[in-house]
Amino acid sequence: MENLKSQLVEHGQEHLLRYWNELSKEEQDTLERDISDLNLIELTSYFDKATASLNAVNNKLDDKIKPIPDSKIVFAKACTNEEIQNYRSLGLKEVADGRVAVLLLAGGQGTRLGVTYPKGMFEVGLPSNKTLFQLQAERIRRLETLAEEYCGKKGEILWYIMTSEATHDSTLNYLKENHYFGLKENNVKAFKQGMIPCFTLDGKIILDEKYKISRAPDGNGGLYKALKFEGILDDMVKRNIRSVHVHSVDNILVKVADPIFVGYCLSVKTDCGVKVIEKSSPSEPVGVVCKIEDHYQVVEYSEISKETAELRRDDGRLVFNAANICNHYFTVDFLLKLGDKHESSVDLHGAKKKIPYIDENGKRCTPTSPNGIKIEKFVFDVFKFAKNFAAWQGVREEEFSPLKNSDSAKQDCPSTARHDLLQLHKMWLLNAGAEKIIGDVEVSPLISYAGENLQNIAQGQSFDGPFVVE
Repeated sequence: MENLKSQLVEHGQEHLLRYWNELSKEEQDTLERDISDLNLIELTSYFDKATASLNAVNNKLDDKIKPIPDSKIVFAKACTNEEIQNYRSLGLKEVADGRVAVLLLAGGQGTRLGVTYPKGMFEVGLPSNKTLFQLQAERIRRLETLAEEYCGKKGEILWYIMTSEATHDSTLNYLKENHYFGLKENNVKAFKQGMIPCFTLDGKIILDEKYKISRAPDGNGGLYKALKFEGILDDMVKRNIRSVHVHSVDNILVKVADPIFVGYCLSVKTDCGVKVIEKSSPSEPVGVVCKIEDHYQVVEYSEISKETAELRRDDGRLVFNAANICNHYFTVDFLLKLGDKHESSVDLHGAKKKIPYIDENGKRCTPTSPNGIKIEKFVFDVFKFAKNFAAWQGVREEEFSPLKNSDSAKQDCPSTARHDLLQLHKMWLLNAGAEKIIGDVEVSPLISYAGENLQNIAQGQSFDGPFVVE
């Protein structure tokens, strides 16, 4: 105990023991373990880096920012059918060879949606009542079938799911109760992201209870540390995985392990690839993938001026139009290198938040204004470590509709996600020869991954919703 106290004093955190004499033996043991787990030297540097990032928010990057060079990005709309089929062939072969893993970022709760369970368990009101988890699992199953039909051999896609302290048990129980939606239990592995203590604005670690340190998830960029320490990288190596598709859980249109994107990344031998979409307008509040000096990164819309955001090319497209949608390709070799050499160098970001705390009188308080800093890492901050970076620009209507808010926001909400998915499925059916579609008609992912396999079902037919094609 004296050793712990001296370490805390050395780093200005002795307040963590303020209520020691008021605690029960069990609570003292809990707090002692909590403090012992802290790497105070590392945490001090975390706070310094995070506050530096906060202070840099107002620094504009207009003089440094450049668009992705044409040699490093391919536009799906500009590809010939032959090019698309070549990429697709490479991707399907990678699946059939059993060398593809999907890494799902699913640590978020549905707080902004108005629910207390993991976002992946949310239903947007589809005719099938399927959740995000179910839609994505069934797309994996369909892609395995497509690869088998194309290559003549069965490959299995591994599904790794990064959860958080708040979502881990609920996610595992949900998947188990639903028999992993037809995937093999051995091919589905959930693991937790790390937690980082919360700080006051002047660098003191916050107590959530008298005997418990306040912690928050370390962001989707905590992925790289978790992959190493949770044994996931070892499992990937053991199972001969080469291509890893990383995406967030909240995009209802996500093409899980998209064989065209995977195939493109394989064709250019990239170790780090990103899928983007065209920014809808200069003011759309999304980060853009671009080049800063000698490396690639995502620049937030607040980091460039209105004038720079509005710059256009001769053909009318925005100069900085590669909108980030949290959709990435990594080789396992690249992830191993990150774990061994670069993880400690990943940028840290601070955000001022309202964080409950124990006041000087031992009372737990909920602040009405930001009183502390939560520190997190971003998944895209590893682009600078890539030897051969590459980008693929997909089509928004086919690729991206995020679920972030409740319907009251009228944007990125259940209603827009449902509408966008059903509109895409309507387009598939009409392209496959359907005569007329009335109401909400949904296509099961087990029938079609990206609009294929619908001619025999749709040709000359009319569909009256609500209806599920399955």
